[in-house]
Amino acid sequence: MLNALLADFRIIFERDPAARNWLEVLFCYPGLQALMFHRFAHWLNVLGIPFIPRFISHLARFLTGIEIHPGAAIGQGVFIDHGMGVVIGETAIVGDYALIYQGVTLGGTGKESGKRHPTLGENVVVGAGAKVLGNIQIGNNVRIGAGSVVLRDVPSNCTVVGIPGRIIYRSGVRVNPLEHGSLPDSEAEVIRTLVDRLQSLEQQLQDLQDQVSSIPSRIPVSIAAAIDSCERALLNSDSVDRHLPSCRIRDKAIQEFLDGAGI
Repeated sequence: MLNALLADFRIIFERDPAARNWLEVLFCYPGLQALMFHRFAHWLNVLGIPFIPRFISHLARFLTGIEIHPGAAIGQGVFIDHGMGVVIGETAIVGDYALIYQGVTLGGTGKESGKRHPTLGENVVVGAGAKVLGNIQIGNNVRIGAGSVVLRDVPSNCTVVGIPGRIIYRSGVRVNPLEHGSLPDSEAEVIRTLVDRLQSLEQQLQDLQDQVSSIPSRIPVSIAAAIDSCERALLNSDSVDRHLPSCRIRDKAIQEFLDGAGI
């Protein structure tokens, strides 16, 4: 327990540029204080002592605004920055060197017994206000954007953003965990792609209309009627995509967006 507390203390100087001296960190960082309370309460909880661990957790919540159930397993070098409103459930597991911002919830989704809270790997960053719910696995080096809601497993080395959380891969790119402004906006990217596609289709439709209007008017009436009938059939058909594979959306950004929704 002492080694874990020392790692918690040292990591603050590495990740918070506002940390100036040990006295300030010891007395003015509620995240560190909450972890100190929790590690003692967790030790008592493991020993099977009733009431006292929960009372210590409640006291820590009153003093720091951070609620950590004594049954939660917290790795070493964890930094809870600011921390107000952070809630960590009974069966949650937080890996080493995780970075958790204010308003984060590592909670359950129902009243089921057993493991019902998330498991975070090592070097995970959970942005402010993010909610990670249920018995799910969050891999190593995962970054969860502020305000995201994660309900399904996330593999290692991914970034998750949005509601519900969608995966965006950042393979081979080393990202500073404090640079939350660098998170990509998957919704905006997909909307831009769809707008570009719509403009392209409108231009093609206009070109076709120009070509049709340039056809001489002496086309036999029967042929013109047949063309008009075909056009109406295509417009009214709900199965155009099935018969015209070229009309299917194959854009990479859109496909990744749709795949990410099913993490």
